[in-house]
Amino acid sequence: MNRRGTLTALTVTGTLLLACAQPSAAQEGPGPGPERDRRPLAGLRVLLSNDDSMRLTRPDGADGKGLYEVRHALCAAGADVVVMAPWANQSGAGTSATSAGRLTVQRRTVLPAGYEGDCSGAPGGGAVYGVCKGAAPCGPDTPSATPADTVRLATRGGLAAKAGWKDGPDLVVTGSNHGPNVASVVNESGTVGAALAAIDEGVPAIALNSAQDPAVTGSLELAAHTYRETAAFGAEFVAGLRQRGLFTAEYVVNVNYPHRALGQGPRGTVWTSVGTRKLIRPAYTADGDTFTIGGRLCAREEPECRPETKHRPDFDLLQRGHVTVTPVGPDRTYTGRAASRLERFVRGVR
Repeated sequence: MNRRGTLTALTVTGTLLLACAQPSAAQEGPGPGPERDRRPLAGLRVLLSNDDSMRLTRPDGADGKGLYEVRHALCAAGADVVVMAPWANQSGAGTSATSAGRLTVQRRTVLPAGYEGDCSGAPGGGAVYGVCKGAAPCGPDTPSATPADTVRLATRGGLAAKAGWKDGPDLVVTGSNHGPNVASVVNESGTVGAALAAIDEGVPAIALNSAQDPAVTGSLELAAHTYRETAAFGAEFVAGLRQRGLFTAEYVVNVNYPHRALGQGPRGTVWTSVGTRKLIRPAYTADGDTFTIGGRLCAREEPECRPETKHRPDFDLLQRGHVTVTPVGPDRTYTGRAASRLERFVRGVR
């Protein structure tokens, strides 16, 4: 399904205003009548994936807590949600995909405590599937499918076989990710990569990401309330897009939710660009033929760390406490002035 719309985002007293043509009846959900479900996402079929996995076994929740919070919020708003997510953590997988072999889709029968009945009233029952590589049942050490694999599989037959969705989902939501996906990190994000796989198949997609506390440099800890607030915002945001007919497969809508103290909301929602700043400086430490992978955050003044050149970049505004909304397209063509000399040369080649 390819629903197109023009999105204008303005921040007025901390509220996102979205303007476009009136929505169609199909986008609004069931028609009028005594049995009409008035929840904002009633009748919307959502494929939910991520890059953190669907396991949620770690105490810090880094392996899927964001996914289960989003599942809870979407189902509470009336959506019919099916999860197909990587069997194991695939953070940093970007848009990588498996081109040959076999994938196994394995349903999770026992869900994490506190999330068991979230989608029990939905037509699909809130089914959760993990996707691994190979033809055998997924086990503790089974290689995982990539985030892009899960979306491609789901939209190209997986949902038809497992959920009976022969026309595919209406929307793909990925996340919420354990950590933000902004600036240079967007290039390697599996959360964004899965969403890009969705629009490549003609399905609208939204990527949700939850940020750590920027005041704690280098910390990977993420507050539980940030996951919940990201999910609640995401469900309301999806409802707003649906109501205004703004689902589109032209680009991914990348949403980053800031860390805020419990009970303190974000400073507002802003329309941003993917920043140019290099955020992570990788490092590789040699021990003979073996290298240990590491890295650290880039400092602004470091010459090896690319500076910020964009107006209203996502990273800077997220750090200031805003929810950032950024369009991410599949077109990687550089259109800046720095290529003008090369362009003139190429046009002169015979």
